[in-house]
Amino acid sequence: MKRQSFDEHLEHLHRTLLSMATLVEENIIKSVKSLVDQNVVLAGHVIKQDEVINALELEIELGCFRTIALQQPVGSDLRKIGTMLKISADLERMGDYATSIAKTTIRLKDKPYMKPLIDIPQMATIVKEMVRDALNAYIAGNQEDAIHIAQRDDEVDKLYTIIFDDLITVMSNTSNIHQGSHLLLVAQYLERIADHVTNICEWIVYMKTGEIKSLNV
Repeated sequence: MKRQSFDEHLEHLHRTLLSMATLVEENIIKSVKSLVDQNVVLAGHVIKQDEVINALELEIELGCFRTIALQQPVGSDLRKIGTMLKISADLERMGDYATSIAKTTIRLKDKPYMKPLIDIPQMATIVKEMVRDALNAYIAGNQEDAIHIAQRDDEVDKLYTIIFDDLITVMSNTSNIHQGSHLLLVAQYLERIADHVTNICEWIVYMKTGEIKSLNV
C-alpha cells in the first residue's frame, strides 16, 4: 500500500468514524426525547438505527486491522489507527446505552410518569454536549479541549447522585418501584455514556502525545 493510498484509506476510516459518531449522538438525543415524550415510534427508530451503528463499528474495526496487517504503521500513524479502533468501540457502547433508553420508553409506555422528568433531561443535556464537544476535539486533535471535556463527567456524576436519592425516596411507595427502577437505570445509562466520552478524551490525548492518561479520576 503506497503512502498516498494509505493516507486515503486513513481518511476513509476517519470519515466513517465521524459518521458513526454523528449517528450515536443523534440516537442519544432521540432516545431521551422518546422517553420524555413517551414516544414509542421514535424509540423504535433509535433501536433500528443501532443496527447501522453496529455495522459501522465493524467496518472500522476490520479496516483498522487490515491496515495494520498490510502497512505495519508506526509512530503517529499507528496511534491514529489505534485511536479510531478504541473510539469506535466506545461509540458502539454508547449507542447500546441509547438503545436501552429507547427500550425503557417502550416498557413504560402504558402509564403517565409518577412525576415530571426534570433531572434526567438535564443530565442528558450535559451528556449530549460532552459527546458533541468530544467529537469536535477529535476532529481538531485538541488535547486541551479533551481534558476539559472529561472534567464535565463530575457534573454528570453529581446529577446521578441527586436522581438516585430522589428515586429511592419515591420508590418508598411500592407502587412506584417498577417505574422508578427503570428511570434509575436510564440515569445509569447516561452516566455510563459520559464515562465513555471520558475514554474518548483519553484516546484523543494518546493520539496527540503517545501517553495514556486517566482523566477525571
